[in-house]
Amino acid sequence: MTTHGMDFEKYLSPTQFIDSDHIEVIDYANAVTRTDSSEVEKAISLYNAVRDDIYYDPYHVKLVPEKMSASFTLSSKRNYCIPKAILLAAVSRAVHIPSRLGFADVINHLSTEKFKAAIRTNIFAYHGYTELFLNNKWVKATPAFNRSLCEKFHVKPLEFDGINDSIFHEFDEKGNKHMEYVRDHGQYADVPLDDIIASFKKHYPHLIAKKEYYLEGDFQDEAKPILK
Repeated sequence: MTTHGMDFEKYLSPTQFIDSDHIEVIDYANAVTRTDSSEVEKAISLYNAVRDDIYYDPYHVKLVPEKMSASFTLSSKRNYCIPKAILLAAVSRAVHIPSRLGFADVINHLSTEKFKAAIRTNIFAYHGYTELFLNNKWVKATPAFNRSLCEKFHVKPLEFDGINDSIFHEFDEKGNKHMEYVRDHGQYADVPLDDIIASFKKHYPHLIAKKEYYLEGDFQDEAKPILK
């Protein structure tokens, strides 16, 4: 596939992480889309499914290839922003929509007290999102926070219309700071795992020693007592 002289094959091909050729990924993509829908309609359906079917949980960071693949995330039913972005990229490629990954460091003003204490910073390094090529342009889609979690945080769920960029809201429903983008790492056809690990070593040296960066907790459950 070539558009305006740009080779899109790398944005349609399966990879170790974006395993769009995995049977479960293909079946999931086909199950949540209609064959007679437009690309934009399919993209919206895929976005909503990944956003809400996979619960956002930053306690499930595992920086090993086999646990960052789209198929693993689909089976795990909960994961953090990077694997969810990978899954959206994979199901999009499975229905022939070009996709790539974007990353940025963000400051998150809404989190649980336990998680903030665990990571010792309000910087979320290498926050992941997806870009889909629709109507001859790249459009950002951020499927990280599921609807039920957003409701607990008093933040409107991010919607995606396939036309406009969908990125985290700067403020919550009460006008409080929610999310700030502080550094853009660019876009990639596949996961820059070495760069992500290096960034995590810089921001979370006390956690990266655990290799998989695994913490015990349930982010959605913890949100209940602090977000009344």
